[in-house]
Amino acid sequence: MRNAAEAGTGVQSVDRALSILEVLARTGEGGVTEIAAELGVHKSTAFRLVATLESHRLVEQTGDRGRYRLGVGILRLAGATTARLDLVQEARPICRQLAADTGETVNVAVLSDGSALYLDQVAGSSALQPHNWVGQHIPLHATSNGKVLLSGLADHELDAALGTLSTYTEHTITRRAKLRDELARVRDQGYALAVDELEVGLTAVAAPVRNAHGDVVASMSVSGPSFRLGAERLDHVVALTVSSAAEVSHRLGWGHR
Repeated sequence: MRNAAEAGTGVQSVDRALSILEVLARTGEGGVTEIAAELGVHKSTAFRLVATLESHRLVEQTGDRGRYRLGVGILRLAGATTARLDLVQEARPICRQLAADTGETVNVAVLSDGSALYLDQVAGSSALQPHNWVGQHIPLHATSNGKVLLSGLADHELDAALGTLSTYTEHTITRRAKLRDELARVRDQGYALAVDELEVGLTAVAAPVRNAHGDVVASMSVSGPSFRLGAERLDHVVALTVSSAAEVSHRLGWGHR
């Protein structure tokens, strides 16, 4: 393990690297000497930091040797953020309507670091002080959102995304073969269910949100107590969820409606 001094040095390096990006964003471009002066560090330190940023394409050299500007890697990172913001903005009115129609909690999630990351949540009238999942990561194999997101992956991507299939309740799917069968069912029927799989007494249904290319880029779910989402009501909630997710997909360009 690193000691406190090493950890502190690492944090300082990150801070300085971010400062370089801010300097180049403000000035347009700059040389190592100017950057070092801005940061109040030795030129060798500035050069080392710039070289690291360049290796990640966050900065690039201009036509003038030794001068740097922000690189295309910044655009890639910004593009990912913009795509998520667009998704939330397009989905928000649909989520509100779905929450109003079902009375339950509606969530939008995306795949992130081997889990489902919740981007947005709207609580329905029946949801009393629901837990706020926005910004939280949840397991893929034990949730309806997770199953939908996994269903959009190719086999080799699925292997990479799945870690240990942890047990949460006696209903959690913990065998990979069974999970693959479940994902095939999700693809075939166009939605996923999770009944008492993450938490006993919790039922959720989710449907895929697709981009203009038809890729599954997110999932939209309705969740609530199992006693309110029993068999007699579930079909109606499934239909509403599927049509709502499809509407968001159309807003993102899928189907060119």
